[in-house]
Amino acid sequence: MGGTRFVGKPIVERLLAKNHHLTLFTRGRNPLPLNVEHIRGDRHSDEDLKALTDRSFDVIVDTSGRKLVDTQRVLSLTGAPKYRFLYLSSAGIYSDSIYFPLGEDSQIDPHSRHSGKAETEKWLLDSGIPFTSFRPTYIYGPGNYNPIERWFFDRIAYSRPIPMPADGSTITQLGHVDDLAEAMVKSLDFDITNNIAYNCSGKKGVTLLGLIHTAAKACGKDIEMLDIRSFDPLKLDPKARKAYPLRIVNFVTDISRLQKDISWQPSFSLEDGLVDSYQNDYLSHPKTDVDFSKDLELIGA
Repeated sequence: MGGTRFVGKPIVERLLAKNHHLTLFTRGRNPLPLNVEHIRGDRHSDEDLKALTDRSFDVIVDTSGRKLVDTQRVLSLTGAPKYRFLYLSSAGIYSDSIYFPLGEDSQIDPHSRHSGKAETEKWLLDSGIPFTSFRPTYIYGPGNYNPIERWFFDRIAYSRPIPMPADGSTITQLGHVDDLAEAMVKSLDFDITNNIAYNCSGKKGVTLLGLIHTAAKACGKDIEMLDIRSFDPLKLDPKARKAYPLRIVNFVTDISRLQKDISWQPSFSLEDGLVDSYQNDYLSHPKTDVDFSKDLELIGA
């Protein structure tokens, strides 16, 4: 489901490299790779989904399903995959905690905006559908359409003041899109990953101040020249990502289960990953209409 944007794109590249035969169900808005079958459609359209009727697949990879009904509608037409349903969930399903890092058995927040992903995981397990689910924290890297690293790059590149919650000591965690894609595809080679949910992110957490400094280095900027402005985080919902792109709560997960089960290691450090994103995405897709107006809500004029 998908396969031509951000996370889906490197997954497709890796599956093709392994000589799998692929069918992509997409809206057809982005270039298609060679040697794939393409079904044009919108997954939210019942009429478009009819093209999947009675189609049988060994593996179904779903990186765009957000609600339980998204998955149920697809599988009601295709039936369960013969081998595995590969699902992109989110570490955003976890409740706030005083203990870190968060493990896969950490408490789930039923009121999270990602609660539909947790419901999907439970339904897959209860229904006996073979699946492997991945719970990344913040995904970044080339092709990212979410304002994560670009938010920091914009303020650094345009020499703007950089809003920072309080003293910037809150710890967060980012994972590179290629590392996530590699883990998802590699999991198909292991029986132990069946009916398991995995945290998947970078090896280390980083403070929000450290993230600013690391992003500045990726842009080739002197951190001593940055204009960092603290704001009161109580002005914002800690989990809202509007004026500020990240949760203003500690958000770090334990990835050791994934490392152990499939002998996987992130290949990108945060430093290398941000350089990759800056050089291979930000510079090649410049925007001249960057909106900094929400910064005023945080730090004033």
